[in-house]
Amino acid sequence: MEKEKIKELIIAPPSTIPNLELFLDELKEINTLFIEPTKIKRKKNFKIIYESELADIIICKTIEDLIKNKTKDKSLAYYKRVLSNEDLSDIENAVYKGANYIIVDAANWKIIPLENIIANLQNTKTRIYTTAKNSEEVRTMFTVLELGVDGVILSTANVKEIEESKKYLKNKKYEIQSCEIVDVKDVGIGERVCVDTVSMLKTGEGMLVGTKSNFLFLLHNESAGSSFTSPRPFRVNAGSVYCYTILPDGKTKYLSELESGNEIIIVNKEGNSRVVSVGRSKIETRPLRLIKAIGDNVEGTVIVQNAETIQLIRDNGELLPVTYIKPGDKILGYFKQASGRHFGIEVQEYILEK
Repeated sequence: MEKEKIKELIIAPPSTIPNLELFLDELKEINTLFIEPTKIKRKKNFKIIYESELADIIICKTIEDLIKNKTKDKSLAYYKRVLSNEDLSDIENAVYKGANYIIVDAANWKIIPLENIIANLQNTKTRIYTTAKNSEEVRTMFTVLELGVDGVILSTANVKEIEESKKYLKNKKYEIQSCEIVDVKDVGIGERVCVDTVSMLKTGEGMLVGTKSNFLFLLHNESAGSSFTSPRPFRVNAGSVYCYTILPDGKTKYLSELESGNEIIIVNKEGNSRVVSVGRSKIETRPLRLIKAIGDNVEGTVIVQNAETIQLIRDNGELLPVTYIKPGDKILGYFKQASGRHFGIEVQEYILEK
């Protein structure tokens, strides 16, 4: 399995911040700062990256500075404002001269220069950093050319903005387990939701969907196709309108509420997740089938369209069309002991759902 890239969020506190020490005390799970080292009065466990010999990572703005500072026993970062292809050549030269980090400041054209740099440096040990002003830019930088940059220097004094940005550092891992089908029955006609995403989903990936937020079935995407239908690897025929699915912030949402531009979680059979956006959500009337399962003494149900293209995943990784499912089959799902939900937010309270 390909090793997940280690991403880093670096905070650059603005010079106008009224109480720097208090701000730094509020930072959680942030290891690196972009700041003049002498501005930190009390000893803190931050790594400093700055254009100073006192920094842990020394920023160099010329090749000459890079060569001169190689004699010091510290990591070196080459900072470059990218305005043309000539600047990209300077970056490659800096890597050749021994830069451990590249800081790309692309003020106007951000995406294309970064795509070129990531593609050219992906097989080197040099880490690529860039700058951002808000969490939306952070998210974009971490997904450029799918690989994303290694680190983003976020200029802000807003702790909420930092917390929002931290969500993009690492995708959540879900504990996908085996559960046993105990009942299957047709429930007549109703409305189901077909979710077309903006991403090409892979074999083994799907949406977590279910009647209860603590028991969600792994509904596979339509990448397999059949002799009667073409593959639709961007699509998950998810389930009936009332079913839940999980959002990136951990909240749940009814399938009927999904619309273009919403973000959802896609999970594979190993439990690895990624965030994708909804391109289109279609609600249509179809014959439906109820599936009930038990795992670890927790019971859950889901109602899905009764058709061969809707598939669950067996515990051995094979796809299982809902038209062939029967009691005793072992499938994959995500389940835990019950908790309540208030407008999609998990609440520790007594709740019994049937």
